[in-house]
Amino acid sequence: MPDLLVDVSDHVATLTFNRPDARNALSLEMRALLREKLHEIETDDDIRCVVMRGAGEHFMAGGDVKSMAGMIDAPPAEIRNTFVNRIHDLHPIMYAMRRMPKPVVASVAGAAAGAGVSMALAADLVIADENAFFTLAYVHIGTSPDGSASFHLPRAVGIKKAMEIALLGDRFDAASARDIGMINFVAASGQLEAETRALATRLANGPTHVYGNTKRLLYRSLENEFEAQLQLEAETFADCASRADFREGVSAFVEKRKARFSGK
Repeated sequence: MPDLLVDVSDHVATLTFNRPDARNALSLEMRALLREKLHEIETDDDIRCVVMRGAGEHFMAGGDVKSMAGMIDAPPAEIRNTFVNRIHDLHPIMYAMRRMPKPVVASVAGAAAGAGVSMALAADLVIADENAFFTLAYVHIGTSPDGSASFHLPRAVGIKKAMEIALLGDRFDAASARDIGMINFVAASGQLEAETRALATRLANGPTHVYGNTKRLLYRSLENEFEAQLQLEAETFADCASRADFREGVSAFVEKRKARFSGK
């Protein structure tokens, strides 16, 4: 079985990290498949929402630390070169998730640790089982975060809380993660799959192009100056208004009925 499973149904692509015996630790094969499949999904107009989940009981318990053990006795220069290249190899996944013109939902059960936290933070929305737990954990193996965690975490929770999470590496539950703004929703025990499906279905039936433009606006707001952001607002609104879903949305409002969006 490959380290990543892909299922497409009812306009939703579900990507399942498939190393349950290793708590879905992020292998090199999983990285390669994620890069490939995310790029395919990005340009597939039939897919209108993406869900990322873990096989078995856990979301993703970090990088594959066992595979790193064979490197620790290498010369420092070789170690540096290996990891610079390996981590740069991870970046296209985060770029693709942010650029994706449709919503990306992380559905978290069990452990989200290290790279698992990074992956969840890179998603647009996060729903977690009430028994899920989170730990950034990098500090416990003597290294700093990667996978875009250092970018997304301070913006989600604030710099002081981000320092606490990163420097102490403590474990915290789903309710705490929601309360600090790190995730969006907590599902009752046993209801994660059903609630994830309901959320993904709602998004897949929405105005997909609008979601893509809204993602672009909100993410660009983190770097743009005020004037540039307002210009982008005007451009994206006008782009949306020229499309079928705007016509449908306005017509449904006037006719006092629920809009039936095509995603276009």
